[in-house]
Amino acid sequence: MKKLAALILGLSLILVACGGGQEAAAPEGEDNKIVIGVSPVPHAEIMDYLAPKFEEAGLEVETVIFDDYVQPNEQLASGDLDANYFQHTPYFEDYIAKNDLDLVSLGNVHIEPIGVYSDSIDALEDLKDGDEVIIPNDATNGGRALILLSQAGVISLEDPTDLASTEKDIVDNPKNLKFIPMEAQNIPNTYKDATLAVINSNYALGAGLNPSEDAIISEEADSPYANLVAVRAGEEDQEKFKILMEVLQSEDTAAFLEEKYKGAILPSFE
Repeated sequence: MKKLAALILGLSLILVACGGGQEAAAPEGEDNKIVIGVSPVPHAEIMDYLAPKFEEAGLEVETVIFDDYVQPNEQLASGDLDANYFQHTPYFEDYIAKNDLDLVSLGNVHIEPIGVYSDSIDALEDLKDGDEVIIPNDATNGGRALILLSQAGVISLEDPTDLASTEKDIVDNPKNLKFIPMEAQNIPNTYKDATLAVINSNYALGAGLNPSEDAIISEEADSPYANLVAVRAGEEDQEKFKILMEVLQSEDTAAFLEEKYKGAILPSFE
């Protein structure tokens, strides 16, 4: 009997060590880890502020910072990232359509009103004939810049609501302005070389510019260009992503945006 009991006990210990015939449990925290690609400002700053909140919610969030608008989507699609948070909706929709990426949005977090900056003039009325204007060279932000200038009466567009507008769609340019398309992240470093430059708020903030104070004009607070969180299609219902969005779309986030950015970055969730 003692030998039988010892044998049974030994078998029991073996079964426990092997999971008792059931699936082995995942290492602690594996299902709750999220590697998310972000732009330096304000996305990384927002994620850093919320780090304790993510931890309280049971998430292990690792941020990877990118200085461009291409790699975060490409690396998400390839599996190097679990999510990204750096882009507004029109850019996202345009990019995934043109590059055939199977990505989806989890929802919006904030708006970065795009603005017009100058180191040489204080008002658009001071523009002279033939002045140079730097605008982003990507499809949606370039059109967005032209729309803003059209709304300000600097130029007229064939369709002032078309995000795909380019310089070819300008139907009236009374100052004969010369438009210089440039990668958005490089504009803050060269904007003083032109009379005007249209700069995305995240890059303006990263260069020490305050959109609410330094921009000659900027988009209104109801701008439709909300920044979103993207994941691979088919993974959007995972619990960890639901928790991620609950934290990002919280009152804590809204309060941080208001305190930190003073109107330069606005929450885009209710």
